[in-house]
Amino acid sequence: MKALIALEDGTCFQGRAFSGTGEISGELVFNTSITGYQEILTDPSYAGQIVTMTYPLIGNYGINEEDMESSRPFASGLVVGECSRIPSNWRSQKSLPDFLAENGLIGIDQVDTRAITLHIRKRGAMKCMISTKDLDPNSLAEKARQSPGLLGRDLTTEVTIKNAFTWNGDLPESQTRFRVAVLDCGLKFNQLRILSNLGCRLDVFPTTSKTAEILAGNPDGFFISNGPGDPDAVPAVVSLVQEIAQSGVPTFGIYFGHQLLGLSFGGKTYKMKFGHRGGNQPVKDLATGNIEITSQNHGFCVDKDSLPEEVETTHINLNDGTSEGLRHRKLPVFSVQYHPEAAPGPNDARHLFERFTGMMASHVHSGS
Repeated sequence: MKALIALEDGTCFQGRAFSGTGEISGELVFNTSITGYQEILTDPSYAGQIVTMTYPLIGNYGINEEDMESSRPFASGLVVGECSRIPSNWRSQKSLPDFLAENGLIGIDQVDTRAITLHIRKRGAMKCMISTKDLDPNSLAEKARQSPGLLGRDLTTEVTIKNAFTWNGDLPESQTRFRVAVLDCGLKFNQLRILSNLGCRLDVFPTTSKTAEILAGNPDGFFISNGPGDPDAVPAVVSLVQEIAQSGVPTFGIYFGHQLLGLSFGGKTYKMKFGHRGGNQPVKDLATGNIEITSQNHGFCVDKDSLPEEVETTHINLNDGTSEGLRHRKLPVFSVQYHPEAAPGPNDARHLFERFTGMMASHVHSGS
């Protein structure tokens, strides 16, 4: 079925709907990963976004239960050059079109994704409408302009869990070393898997929780997950993070958690022109000089020049020099802007989870 992609600046692209019909809106972004489309679609950080994959052939290895990063897809839609007609992999359980159809999502292919990517790369990520019904470019572009963007938008309340729960994974009680309170801003399952494998019992809380609820279990550590939307739009969550971090509990933040910590210490955040999305972003650790290739997905960033004296920038993106990590000089708190849990992506930064457990071990040993 014919489909039209219209951007708020009036630019339009024509393609074919290989799954779904109707009309959707979202911020059109691109991701440079070669594989991992299932993990990307099910990453809650993509809520409110339509993802364009730059790799030309998507769907060739199908979909399976093990690679789900949340309970369902959160991206608003998917744009690819060509959707593979026949998935071929021993782990495949269903095709990408079937997966999108089951979840009511529109998938578009037979599109010049290179042209889309170059346009966004020049003009910046922008609001978009995709339709199989309204094929009038002017009408659809006007709908894109009237659609909600991400700036000033609280999406964490839409993706966070409703009720707290405990994740033990396959960890026997006898092997539990630490109890960690997890703030679910839109977390990915692989973060929980890695922490569980490192001996952590994980008490997962929604962003609507109160400080007293989270600290009632006397956690050895506090983990703040990734998530979608504008961090400036959730002042109550920033206050929650500030109170727990200031309490002295060892704290580790990822992506949205990094941004929340930056705000909680008095820094500022801003919306980037087109953000960082892909599995090949180079990040420099300023303490060691090491370069890590990282998985990223963010459209907002901490202004490293706005951070107070007691907060140190620890990592920078080598492509544009933006903030990729911070630590507090006095409190046991650190964070990174990228995804050390990968899924999809390289594992260069997985050691950060061990740094977190090491920080908790020192804290417990000192009796703090």
